[in-house]
Order: sequence, then C-alpha cells, then structure tokens
Amino acid sequence: MVPSSFAHRIAVTSLFPSDPIGMSEPIRIGFLAPLTGPVSSWGLPGLNGCRLWEDWLNRAGGMLIGGRRYPVRIIPFDCGYDPDRAVEGARHLVLTEQVSFLMMLGGDTFTPLRAFLAHHKVLTSTLLPSDLSPDTRYLIAPSEVHPIYNVTGVDWLARNRPHLTRVALCSQKDALGLPSIATYRAACQAAGLEVVKDVQYSPTLTNVAAIVQPMLDAKPDVLCWCTSLTPMVHAMTEYAFEKGFTGQILSCTMDNYQRLVARTSVEFLEGAVFQFPDFDDPNLARKAFFFNRPSTFFKQYNARYPGSWSAVSWEYVAILEIWHAAVEKVSSVHPVSVLATMKQMRSVIHAFGPAQWWGESIFGIDNALIGDWPVVTIQEGRARIVEFGSIPDWLEAHEPLLHEHMSRLGQLWHQRIENGHRPTGLSARDIPE
Repeated sequence: MVPSSFAHRIAVTSLFPSDPIGMSEPIRIGFLAPLTGPVSSWGLPGLNGCRLWEDWLNRAGGMLIGGRRYPVRIIPFDCGYDPDRAVEGARHLVLTEQVSFLMMLGGDTFTPLRAFLAHHKVLTSTLLPSDLSPDTRYLIAPSEVHPIYNVTGVDWLARNRPHLTRVALCSQKDALGLPSIATYRAACQAAGLEVVKDVQYSPTLTNVAAIVQPMLDAKPDVLCWCTSLTPMVHAMTEYAFEKGFTGQILSCTMDNYQRLVARTSVEFLEGAVFQFPDFDDPNLARKAFFFNRPSTFFKQYNARYPGSWSAVSWEYVAILEIWHAAVEKVSSVHPVSVLATMKQMRSVIHAFGPAQWWGESIFGIDNALIGDWPVVTIQEGRARIVEFGSIPDWLEAHEPLLHEHMSRLGQLWHQRIENGHRPTGLSARDIPE
C-alpha cells in the first residue's frame, strides 16, 4: 500500500503547477519590512532570526523538493515602514527577484500592495491579521493572531487567581489597541470578571498619570495594559509601582521585562501575566518546531545578535517553518499549490503545536492559524510559561461574545474597510532610555 503522505503528495502535485528550479538555483524568499528607522524593532530582529534559520537549513542540505535539495536565500528589502518604499520593495522582490514567498510586517505598508499582490498571486504573510479580508486570498497570518490569543491569559488568571475579580484596562485608540480592548472585554465577560475602568487613550498621549491614576482610583485587583505599546507598558507599570499598587499586572506584551524588574522590583512584578515567553523556557522543549531545538535557537540568536531578542525574532521564523513544511509536502514552491496544501492539512504545526485555520467571522476569511498559546508569568525575575491555553476551545464556547465586542468598536473586517484603515502606531514601540 502506498503511504498516505506519499499518496497525498502525488495527488496534490498532479493538480497544481510546479516551478522547475535548477540544481544550483536558490529558492528566494522576500523579506519586506522596516530594517532601519523608528519601526525597525518590528523588522530587523525578525530578519536576524530568518538568517539563523537560513543558515541551519542550508547546512542541513537545503529544501527538499521532488527528491532534490535546493539552497534557500532570504532577500531583504528595507521599507522603513513607508508605504511608498513598500510598493517599490514589493515590485523589486516580486518582479525582479521573483521570490516564491513574501514575508511582511503588514499594517500601513501592506495596504497599498493589496491589489498588486493579489493580481500576481503572491503568497504573502503578515504579523497583523487585521490586514486580512475576503479580497486577500493569498495573504496569511500563520504566526501571531493578535489579539485573539490574549483570551488565554485572562482565562488562566480567572481560574488560578479567583480572588482577583475587578479589572481596570486601557489601550491606545489605533489598529493594535482597539481590537485588543475588545478582546480583553470579551475575555473578562466570559470569565465573570468585572471591568471597573476602561480607558481608551490617544496614541500620541504621553501623560501616563492621566491614564493610570483613574484606573487606580477605581480600586482594581488587576491593572491590564492590553496591547499598549512597549514604552507605555514600561511607563505605566513604573507609575503603578511608584503609587504603591500591590495587585496584579496583566499585559499582552512585556518586551524587555528585565528592565522593568530592575526599575521596579522583583517582588512587584512577581506573577505578572503576559503572552510571550523566552525560548529557553523548559516548557518549550516539548513543542515541535525550529528543528525541535527552540532553546538552541534562542541561545544562538542571542550569541549572534545580542540585545535584540523580541517576539518578532521568532515569529517570522515560525512562518518560514510552516511554509517550508507545505513546500516539501507538495514538492513545489508555486503559491497556489503551497497555499492549497497549507489549507488542506488537517493540522498545521505552528510555534506552539497543532493549529487550525480560522478567521472568517472576524477577518472575513479563514487565513489565520489558531491553536495553543502560552500564558507567561514572571517568577523570581524570569519569564516562565505556566500553561498553553487553547484558543480554539475558548472560541468554541465564546466566539459570539468576541464578535459582539469587536463589532462595538468597529473592528470587524467590513467595518474597518468602511471606516478606513487606522494607522497602527507601530513607531512608538521602542523603549526609551
């Protein structure tokens, strides 16, 4: 009997075109992201991680397609988070370099490329699933489905610290903050937590006291920063510390948390909950990704690119792993073939285990991957995973609630298109000295 995986490969490759590649011709992958300027922290660490992945794969012989191995080549283009530069970069990577796959940060730099990439059927990835809509058939968000994974942190907190019942939350009014507020509202309601204060602030506001003091005045058990940008997360956490807050800190991200520990105290941040682990975490050893060596990846990355580790250091690489698996399964780099293979897989392995395609109710298309997502707490000054929460399980029970809260803030795909795309405010992410 022919093995099912081999039979699947024969069936799929007979249905879709394949791109012949010469023995010495590398497979080109485009990396279109900000590598310099104020938004470079959303791009450059990702390119660093991709370079490490590229070296690992090529040392192992390259990518296996149809019984042959081919080297891979990451081709970067620095768009500086400028839409016009992004258009120039996309044309260069697609028309001149003829990349087989295009990775982007997304957001403001994806918007002017929608028609071009769709016309050329360029398989493209984004880190911002709010880019998705029914007309983006070849755009996928397979790594980070922000902010949906944040439901896992709230759910864990409610189950493990049931005495914490009063939540004050805040985030900026932009394309990152508004869907995050909606998601945290839905998660709190599902968990039976009372939102005692809800602050939506301007992305340009720098007066931290104007945000945090009204939250403190509401006497919350939990201060939730939602997806406030990194400088604000740090500034608001330090303000709460200085004002003597002794309750729970909850946040989507806590980049460079070591700096926060040093500027507050180990005791103050003990038990703080967020969603992005260090990759030397022992609980990741059981997860199958990055050649089954996440700790090695983490150590080699920090040795080669010290001081630059962040979530995007691994998120682009996680996308490459998913694309790589589909390419080798279908024995082709043709975008239609690879996308069809991805979507036909019963279960796709993403960074934290098996995942499934989802998104139609929120994004208008099932091109986002959801699965387990880590809940991280700070323990004695170190980030440690305490649970892998199931996003699909939460959605099975509460998706209508999420849809309702997203709709209230105009964050469903058709509402975003009708109202115009809000700027992301990504340039404010870097931590000030």
